[in-house]
Amino acid sequence: MNAELVLLGRRIDMAARSRRRWLVVLVYLVLAALMAAGWFLDHWRETGFLLFFATLLINRLFLGGYYFGGLIKPFNGKAPRRTEGISDLQLLLRVYRAEPHESEYRNDEREIDQRGRAHYLAYQGLTLALVGLAGLANFHAYKPSLLAWLPIPADQLIYGLTTALVGLALTLPQAILLWTEPDMEADG
Repeated sequence: MNAELVLLGRRIDMAARSRRRWLVVLVYLVLAALMAAGWFLDHWRETGFLLFFATLLINRLFLGGYYFGGLIKPFNGKAPRRTEGISDLQLLLRVYRAEPHESEYRNDEREIDQRGRAHYLAYQGLTLALVGLAGLANFHAYKPSLLAWLPIPADQLIYGLTTALVGLALTLPQAILLWTEPDMEADG
């Protein structure tokens, strides 16, 4: 896990557990606000799909795990792909980084064990939520009148819950790692 976050060329110390916990809370507040804004804009017709890309961007910039960048090392342990030159966009946003050292992307046995535990905990809860969502979808498919009392159409509710579960599936293992890791020494 990285002890600092580089955002627009500025280094932010994330060695303290409390700062990482604030980041996790902020990430989920932003995702919830985006989801609520999407509902009020167009009932997730186009914004639901954009929420997926917003979640990927949050992973890339803040959380890491599935991408090189963010606080969590890539789960796959592979070096990031690099291009030959620096693009103008990278210079403008100040996000270009030099070739990383192997310790920045290779996971040791302890990190692999933590990663496995975080995925187990995350997907155990997500599986239960998915079973509940499947039950809700079955009720709606076989007896639509059972969900007629809802203030929003059942199809939109099911789509919204599915979108939220996809967002959780993409961010929850990293959030568990950031939340549970104790304080660490800042990279010096």
